[in-house]
Amino acid sequence: MKKVLLTFFSLTMILVLAACGNNNNTNNAANSAATTAPTEAAAAADPTTEPAAEPVTLVIGASPVPHAEILKAIAPLLEAQGIKLEIKEFTDYILPNTQLAEKQLDANFFQHKPYLDDQNQKNGTDLVAVTAVHVEPFGAYSKKIKSIDELADGAKVAIPNDATNGGRALILLAKNGLITLKDDTNITSTKADITENKKNLDIIELDAAMLPRQLDEVDLALINTNYALEAGLVPTKDALFIEGADSPYANLLVARPDNKDSDAIKKLAAALNSAEAKAFIEEKYQGSIIPAF
Repeated sequence: MKKVLLTFFSLTMILVLAACGNNNNTNNAANSAATTAPTEAAAAADPTTEPAAEPVTLVIGASPVPHAEILKAIAPLLEAQGIKLEIKEFTDYILPNTQLAEKQLDANFFQHKPYLDDQNQKNGTDLVAVTAVHVEPFGAYSKKIKSIDELADGAKVAIPNDATNGGRALILLAKNGLITLKDDTNITSTKADITENKKNLDIIELDAAMLPRQLDEVDLALINTNYALEAGLVPTKDALFIEGADSPYANLLVARPDNKDSDAIKKLAAALNSAEAKAFIEEKYQGSIIPAF
């Protein structure tokens, strides 16, 4: 009988202990849930606990000098806003627009409005100007003479062979009394529009990028400032004559209609028109490049 009672007592104690264990587990789970719930609620209420947004990468086509240099200078401003610049450098004026139209680039930075308009018309594209950044005064250079008074009859003069920069070169020649044009404000002027050429200048048209390399072969070359700078020329010192600061040919940030109003492009435009960009242009180029904002 004692054995039966002992067995019964043992079973009763086991059941009581098991019940206590279950109660403890339940209480622990409840306590854990009560502790976790406020933590999760606090995390939801605190935006700093959310994962940071992935940085946006903009692929920008640019001439090496000064455009890529300016972009590199303002890159830290954009990185602070979550935008990374990937700069692709081009030494010609065709591919940056072609690749932008084909969406291989998000924007480009190398051209002025007359050139952009001409290329859109010729290629059936609709690239758009976002903002003006700087002016590159167009200049005339020579290794053979020190002033235009020394330019001989029949001298060889090289100008860019693209429509707008060629017209721009002719206008500059006209304004300095070397030729006369039908309309010395018409950016699309060609050699056929020359009405007077007193010195019988032999005007030859070459690819703009080649002009600095032709200075040994010609008497005078009219060179875009970006190519002059790349060749080690200092426009404010080396040019025999140069456009004034009032030049209408501001270089532009250019995009497409589908992305021109995107947040990233707007932030890039703001950075290119910032006080930091202006200070960099003025300090780096000492008047050879002029801010347009």
